[in-house]
Amino acid sequence: MAVKNFQGARKSQLSNAGKAEAFKVSDYMTRKLITFKPEQTVEEVIQKLIQHKISGGPVVNDQNELVGIISEGDCIKQISDSRYYNMPFEHNKIEAHMAKNVETIDGDMNIFDAADKFIQSKIRRFPIVENGRLVGQISQKDILKAAMKLKGQSWK
Repeated sequence: MAVKNFQGARKSQLSNAGKAEAFKVSDYMTRKLITFKPEQTVEEVIQKLIQHKISGGPVVNDQNELVGIISEGDCIKQISDSRYYNMPFEHNKIEAHMAKNVETIDGDMNIFDAADKFIQSKIRRFPIVENGRLVGQISQKDILKAAMKLKGQSWK
């Protein structure tokens, strides 16, 4: 209970200070994303993940609307299942294996609230959607980069 009140007080102080709003998610999010299509195969996704050294990414339709997220873990589960059932995974489409209920955050959210959201959710990345279209993604690493850029500045 005391921790909850402390977090609430901290958020209130940041919001009242006015400066915290200047540190927006949209200022630190990645805009050039590696995205996937639901009809891509698990093998194609694995190749892209390895090639681009990423751990997952958003899945979008032809209108660039977010329809899911695919991760290394989703791919590993598919590999494991295919071995267990002795079925090849190469031709499986990712739409059957991606997470479909995707939590997003607002690009106008300040990075401190985004950091709290990462802590509470244990999610590694959040897509940012505007007018129904994917416009970016913020990751835990982006939050760390923002903190390093802002170190030494007053956050109040």
